[in-house]
Amino acid sequence: MADASALRDEVRAWLADNWSDQLPLGDWWQRLADAGWGFPTWPRQWFGRGLSSDDAKVVRAELRAAGAYGPPSGVSTFLAAPTILACGTDDQKARFMPGIVTGREVWCQLFSEPGAGSDLAGLATRAERDGDEWVVSGQKVWNTGAQFADWAILVARTDPDQPKHKGLSYFLIDMRQPGVEVRPLKEMSGDETFNEVFLSEARIPVENLLGSLGEGWRVTMTTLMNERDSENAAMGGGGSFVGRPRLDATIAEVVAEEKSRVADDGMALAMGGGVFRHLMEQAQTFGATKDPVLRQALMRVHILRELHRYNGLRTKATLAAGGQPGPESSTGKLMGSEIARQMRDLAWQIQGPYGQLMGDDAPLRGVMQKYGLFTPSASIAGGTDEINKNIIGERVLGLPKEPDVSRELPWRELKVGTQRT
Repeated sequence: MADASALRDEVRAWLADNWSDQLPLGDWWQRLADAGWGFPTWPRQWFGRGLSSDDAKVVRAELRAAGAYGPPSGVSTFLAAPTILACGTDDQKARFMPGIVTGREVWCQLFSEPGAGSDLAGLATRAERDGDEWVVSGQKVWNTGAQFADWAILVARTDPDQPKHKGLSYFLIDMRQPGVEVRPLKEMSGDETFNEVFLSEARIPVENLLGSLGEGWRVTMTTLMNERDSENAAMGGGGSFVGRPRLDATIAEVVAEEKSRVADDGMALAMGGGVFRHLMEQAQTFGATKDPVLRQALMRVHILRELHRYNGLRTKATLAAGGQPGPESSTGKLMGSEIARQMRDLAWQIQGPYGQLMGDDAPLRGVMQKYGLFTPSASIAGGTDEINKNIIGERVLGLPKEPDVSRELPWRELKVGTQRT
């Protein structure tokens, strides 16, 4: 752990020489990447500083105090990058990390399928070797931001004769090629954040296999451990969670645009870490801080958020040390789902009859209404609450494993996904 005082002085001096909201966003993100302050726990050779999680908190605090815009956020930096760092070759890191940390390349995740949600290992998308390429066909769904993505992390079946967990491989796929069709899905909030993606003989160079052939499930668990640690999603504090950043616009322009559309993107609000601030603003507006019952409820949410953040720091420390997080990620996932529900219910309780309104008629242009409609996804994404309870029951409490007669059978013999009759 570095000397906190010296670290603060170093970050402040660097910010004094480099930070300005009149910089083009792309220039600023390049400066953060070159200096390693955007993702300080990452290795130095891959745009980090090799700092501990506690030291990273000091860095982020100084960035916030200076009003500096954070590094890119979203699937690119909290799912793709950590998985590439943990499982990729040096050539893969050299190819993909620069575009991720500077926001030049946007990523999405191609995991779930219509017939393989909670039972992700039952997925049916196939990848078959053809010379120096893999040819991929299948369908994916609930793919956040796929309509904006340049690249995707993809899990596909490479050996149907192996049991479902053993015949999978993990790929990095170009989304801007023939054979990849993205169709947005309309959500009950009115947003089109999620998509379904159809792959029709899309091609992947053999060098874009991440990890070893047939070890896709192990690599997938690396990704899901990060996804279940939702604190990772908000660690950047900058950049829209879903969308294509305007790298040529000044940061002042980008911030103004984000403020004007804050109520128009439930997912960006949910993952951007600003929900509690809006909740407190509404509590002040409606006088909830003077109500002892509501004030106690606000304090309960605050305490849960602090515990959740501590759990997230433990997970980050494990990853930074080169290890794999364990059941604590599932604990954090369940806690995050509960916090989301409590904030949703408390916001509507504070608003009273105004909670029935939407859009410009609602308080704060319906920020908490959008968040409330998005909240159910917190119990689904990254593994359902039920799946994570099973993980905790089996790996922490030592309870018997849930019976699974399909675990050792060849995948092609299973009645899963599109093979059900």
